Amino acid sequence: MFSQVVGQTDIKERLLQEAQAGRVPHALLLSGPSGCGKLALAVSYAQYLLCHRPGTHDACGECPSCRTFTHFVHPDLHFVFPIIKYKTAESSVCDVYIDAWRKRLQAGLYFDLNDWLGDMKAENQQALIYAAEAAQIQRKLALKSTLGGRKAMIVWMPEKMNAECANKLLKLIEEPPEQTNFLLVSDEPEKILPTILSRTQQIEVKGIDHESLVEALRKTHPTEDVEALARNARGSYTAALKSLDASRDNLLFFDLFVMLMRLSYQRKIKDMRKWSEQIAGMGRERQKNFLTYCQRLVRENFIYNFRRPELNYLTAQEGDFAKNFARFVNERNVIKIMDELSDAQRDIEQNVNPRIVFFDFALKMIVLLIQ
Repeated sequence: MFSQVVGQTDIKERLLQEAQAGRVPHALLLSGPSGCGKLALAVSYAQYLLCHRPGTHDACGECPSCRTFTHFVHPDLHFVFPIIKYKTAESSVCDVYIDAWRKRLQAGLYFDLNDWLGDMKAENQQALIYAAEAAQIQRKLALKSTLGGRKAMIVWMPEKMNAECANKLLKLIEEPPEQTNFLLVSDEPEKILPTILSRTQQIEVKGIDHESLVEALRKTHPTEDVEALARNARGSYTAALKSLDASRDNLLFFDLFVMLMRLSYQRKIKDMRKWSEQIAGMGRERQKNFLTYCQRLVRENFIYNFRRPELNYLTAQEGDFAKNFARFVNERNVIKIMDELSDAQRDIEQNVNPRIVFFDFALKMIVLLIQ
């Protein structure tokens, strides 16, 4: 329901006004940065359109349509989303993963592709919307509405649709069956097939405003420093939730970052090797998260030198460390350090031996810190 969407008041009002005025587009594209609530808006809009007794500000939540909507089993609500290949491309359709998808939605409407890949146990496999899905969509939308109202087809990440699938859907998206609405949700609309893009009405969704983000976090995590979380999340509720989940890891990552900087500055090669072995034992996903954390901390320490607190997104602990460390990150070395971190992240993603990757990075920091 719209009441569960964080912020985005202006877009909620626009969608409600269009629905109440009978100006619902046959194909709507909601695009914007990850975590801004595009999927939550699309799902809430679909519920409002399918509701038998919609109110002024939201779906009723009580009619037969809304009750079946609760667990995302509404017979006139359909989903399309990227999946990993199932046996063959011909059998690779979203319905194979629909139970896992519904479970993910029930856990919350703020998540990203990495979360969904984890649910599918994708490992290094690429997720796509395959050509076989086009026939599934056409078959579903050819059926009459089960509950006698509209039908809604939510397509999450249409940019992952392969060209064959996209081309097969062009006519259907342009002229869907009566009382049928496509709701597309995209992080990267520039990657959508232009001929599909031209057939949609587009709404750009911005990052969530700071006040709404703080309010939402405070409701569920009253004991946390939600102001800092909201600032670091930069308009993404998904990122804020991930930060909460990763708070323990971030404490470990901070300690490991500090340890590396001190060992590199002191040129303690043996201890640096032990440090790299410790990181190597953490698992690939945590290694990638650690490198992402390092990039953020390097960037924040560089900004710290400008003495503009409003530009800094540091925790109290990180801020105390920056008082002495920030001077070592300057215009002579900051780009080189960030490049080395990016290269290390690329190598980890490509399954290069992590002991070699992290020890090599540690050795390079010896030189970079004195520039």
